Amino acid sequence: MPPLRVIVMGGSLAGLASAVFLRRADVDVEVFERSQRPLVGRGAGIVLHPAVFRVLDRDPQEISARADVLRYLDRDGAIASEQPCSYRFISYAALHRAMLECLAPDTYHLGAEVTDFAQDAGGVTVEVAGHEAQRGDALVCADGIHSIARRRLVPDVQPVYAGYVGWRGTVVESRLSEEAFATFADAITYCVLPNSHILVYPIPSLAGSLEPGERLINWVWYRNASPRELDRLLVDRAGVRHAVSVGSGDVREDVLEGLLADAALRLPPQLAELVAKSPEPFVQVVFDIAVPHMAFERIALIGDAAFALRPHVAVGTAKAAEDAWTLAAALADADGDVSHALRAWETDQIRLALSAMERARDAGARSQFDNSWRVGDPLPFGLYEAGDSLLARSG
Repeated sequence: MPPLRVIVMGGSLAGLASAVFLRRADVDVEVFERSQRPLVGRGAGIVLHPAVFRVLDRDPQEISARADVLRYLDRDGAIASEQPCSYRFISYAALHRAMLECLAPDTYHLGAEVTDFAQDAGGVTVEVAGHEAQRGDALVCADGIHSIARRRLVPDVQPVYAGYVGWRGTVVESRLSEEAFATFADAITYCVLPNSHILVYPIPSLAGSLEPGERLINWVWYRNASPRELDRLLVDRAGVRHAVSVGSGDVREDVLEGLLADAALRLPPQLAELVAKSPEPFVQVVFDIAVPHMAFERIALIGDAAFALRPHVAVGTAKAAEDAWTLAAALADADGDVSHALRAWETDQIRLALSAMERARDAGARSQFDNSWRVGDPLPFGLYEAGDSLLARSG
């Protein structure tokens, strides 16, 4: 029997993870990404989970920053609580590069938008702009939060706004004051505010450096916003109203001025400094997406295309990697019956996604609305359960 041929729609982290695991399972795979340029994200940080380590051919210690301390600050910037931990953090760009290195260059195609797909008893036909029609045994739809495939396969599923947004930014460590540098270096730092919270951790520089002073300090500040306020936040400098986020450099000056004023008023000095020194903060809407099915005969939805989790459990990338790993194993054992393999695969992945989503919603409610997240509380990070993102301590 010839090897399976799988087409992957979307070349971000979920698509790359799928391709890597499928290739390791001796599946013939091609990835089609609609972007004309290499994907670099927006400087956003990612908490590395053991599920992601499976994808990489490199030692995570070589490409990610570490945090050995979970630190809570009070309103004045003093340490209110501190406990040992072991997390590793990476930037989207660094992780994408590391995953891409695991694939043969001729299997990953930029500027290749999937415009249509159809399946029959024998396989899937995929139309790709600028390419000949592709024929495969299965189609993996990993086209992210804005998934075109999801809109077609489950058109009734719509994003549900959580009631708040995440402001994000990064600062090169060398630009920080000595006090701020000492606060954030090698730590994950939280500050719990009324109906809000902010967290901070180090990530590699844009070039991948882990040298102290060259790393980036990544921050995320969750702020409640009414639908009316959301309409204002999501209009960019050109007057275009966005649905999900306004990127770096596109946030209007009046919106940024309001953010900086609030930071000076509400945040501890080190955190206010961090926000003020960030070159181009950007804003993302927090919402939930959940599909009733991930398998549609020979077509699979994975990662954010299927479930978008609130960031508080820090496993969006881990969930995508777990989807990809289990999917590759299911297809490798399909024995020609792709549809049956995908139906069996989706059961556990939906159960996992719903469990993680429930914990993420609970964490969001505690921090943004109930004010029941207390200083010193353990972090809810975890894929299968809180705490499974913690790593073995190392030197």
